[in-house]
Amino acid sequence: MIENDVSPISATEAKPFFADWKAARALVLAVSGGPDSMALMWLAARWRRAMTHGPDLIAVTVDHGLRREAAGEARNVKRLAKSLGISHRTVRWTGKKPATGLPAAARAARYALLFRAARSHGASHVLTAHTLDDQAETVLMRISRGSGIAGLSAMARETMRDGFILVRPLLHVPKSRLIATLDKAGIGYAEDPTNRDVGFTRPRLRALMPALAKEGCDPRNLARLASRLARANAALELLVDGAERYLALQDREAQRPGFSAKAFASLSEEIKVRLLLRAIDRAGSEGPAELGKVEALLSALDGAAAGDGVSGRRVLLKRTLAGAVVTLTAERISVERAPPRRTR
Repeated sequence: MIENDVSPISATEAKPFFADWKAARALVLAVSGGPDSMALMWLAARWRRAMTHGPDLIAVTVDHGLRREAAGEARNVKRLAKSLGISHRTVRWTGKKPATGLPAAARAARYALLFRAARSHGASHVLTAHTLDDQAETVLMRISRGSGIAGLSAMARETMRDGFILVRPLLHVPKSRLIATLDKAGIGYAEDPTNRDVGFTRPRLRALMPALAKEGCDPRNLARLASRLARANAALELLVDGAERYLALQDREAQRPGFSAKAFASLSEEIKVRLLLRAIDRAGSEGPAELGKVEALLSALDGAAAGDGVSGRRVLLKRTLAGAVVTLTAERISVERAPPRRTR
């Protein structure tokens, strides 16, 4: 949180937050009942009320079934939505919950339920209430995991996911301003105790933020870092696009997925890593490849190529990663779908 940045957000100031999506048929708002999402609903409702024609707004609350208070919080969201003229749905995550990896599983379930609700209402956009503070925490989490440039770009304002457009209109807004907006409007909100549970990574990093801010690592600077890295990542992706076209021209077997080994070797390491990531993700069957494993694969490919003094089709290296099999000969690197795993 940024000190003294506690001024409420006016309807005029909020108008550009949502302007890019005024032509959408319907917008689903993810509203948990916490301050960020309640402010999202309040601001979106005021924006929509000022328009003669605009998208339908549907507030959706996901009850994960993890806290007794969640049902009451969903009812509070429903009451506010009704007063704002917004339709509301509560959807529930049912079934057995995992013993480990609960935050990730809950997040995946939440998005699946939100997208299902969007589909039923004919909405192509789902709006979440991620804030500047969330962006800063995401950067810190990814730094701690040794993420690459793409990961350190953190969250984008707009992302395609599972056929829907995931929108974060408040990504540049400090949480403190959203709370000030609700306080001025006299709107209550819930506080999820898991947000303070230091058994989870994000709350532990959140607790460090005041000390980090004193050293200059405040939310605005961390978000600025993410923005600059996103810009660099976009430029690198354009270079990878060009490298793919170059490799296609150099490849005598372009109808098969892969690259000319000689042409691939002439590229810079970052471009080679990204090319392998793309090729493996296209051919594989087990989801996105991990950056560290792709880097290790590239090192093995470079080592095998450097140690071979003959030409031809003899296999120098063969590895399987993320459901793709990568094969190196002196002439070519092929990347194809791996055969199904044998079941015992």
